[in-house]
Amino acid sequence: MSEQPAHSNATPEGDATGVSVVLPILNEERYLQEAIATILAQQYSGPLEVILALGPSTDRTNEIARFLAQKDPRVVLVENPSGRTAAALNRAIAAAKYEIICRIDGHAEIAPTYVAKAVEVMNQTGAVNVGGIMAASGVGAFERAVATAMRSPLGVGAARFHTGGKPGPADTVYLGVFKKTALLAAGGYDERFTRAQDWELNFRLRQAGGTIWFDPELVVTYRPRPNFQALAKQYFEYGRWRRAVSRNHKGTINLRYLAPPVTVAITVLSLILGATVNTLFFLPAGLYLLGNLIGSFAIGKDWKEKIILPAILATMHFSWGIGFITSPKGLI
Repeated sequence: MSEQPAHSNATPEGDATGVSVVLPILNEERYLQEAIATILAQQYSGPLEVILALGPSTDRTNEIARFLAQKDPRVVLVENPSGRTAAALNRAIAAAKYEIICRIDGHAEIAPTYVAKAVEVMNQTGAVNVGGIMAASGVGAFERAVATAMRSPLGVGAARFHTGGKPGPADTVYLGVFKKTALLAAGGYDERFTRAQDWELNFRLRQAGGTIWFDPELVVTYRPRPNFQALAKQYFEYGRWRRAVSRNHKGTINLRYLAPPVTVAITVLSLILGATVNTLFFLPAGLYLLGNLIGSFAIGKDWKEKIILPAILATMHFSWGIGFITSPKGLI
């Protein structure tokens, strides 16, 4: 991580600790302005800044970012030539003035009380990172169906930051609000990781004795991918990099992470043996399909969702599983 500039952590606007909101930005033209508006509208008594780490976007993202910075002096721009998320976050953290680091994405939105609630929870619990729910919310029929899948255990397992649950210690949370001292002591984000860098950082924070705290009142609105191709690529990368984390940190894989690759292996083997040995071997693949159809019918909010959800769920499961299985040892 790059060296931190000498900034003061003083909070001249009151007793509340200052908060630096950091965002890795790349091709966020569609949602950036709205995302920044929700941050600048925070009902927080202390000072707040918004640091945008700008990657080499190919749309109007950087033009919008410069407009926002000219409009409000709380918006600060830093360059991130690599475009990589972990590098962007480290550059933004290095430029941060304040002791609390709030990580947000350029396609996410937060409630007006998000920062204040996060700081309150941090003070009450002593946690080094607090976060809440990744509340997927789509625009259009496809995105809405993906959001339904992402908020269901059928799509993503039982992780509390997806499906909700009681507040308390957790392995990881969505995005997060951090103590900067703990972040710096841990070495920041590992820039070798293209994905899963949040989980990997939270693992190191826990290994150092810190507490990661989940609170369901901390809700971040997340915008899902808009088509099958983008969704498949996203989940393939999730699986690929989660395997890289497991190689780097032994003993961090649980049954939830093994479910997609096991499903892929059993289904493929079922189809091969069913076609070449005996049709009875089609049974496991058939059971997966039946379970997928029944589950989609149960969680779908309308007939359009019930019809498209089986394909969306299969895309998520198989892309993640194939990414995990094929993740090369030399990835990092």
